[in-house]
Amino acid sequence: MAFRVQEAASHRLDEIYRYTRDRSGSEQANSYITGLFEAFDKIDTHGVASKPVPAEFGVEGYFFRCERHFVYWRRLSNGDVGIVTILHERMHQMDRFREDSGQA
Repeated sequence: MAFRVQEAASHRLDEIYRYTRDRSGSEQANSYITGLFEAFDKIDTHGVASKPVPAEFGVEGYFFRCERHFVYWRRLSNGDVGIVTILHERMHQMDRFREDSGQA
């Protein structure tokens, strides 16, 4: 099965890359983004420890921590993994997740 980076997650990846590049350089930014994509690849094989999104979010899905970010994902109707969003540990998770998943 494949993973699909959804629109909100794609924007978050761009933000993460720019932020990391501006503070730590292109090499570190590339390494960080590569690490996120390697984690996405491990979702289907349970290579990352995902937990269900808490009920108070009001959406079905899962999340796991990768470095300083939380990756939110859900199973798509075709069985693929949809990467919904990637949020920094300091962000207000519930509000941002609702915005990025269209549940706001």
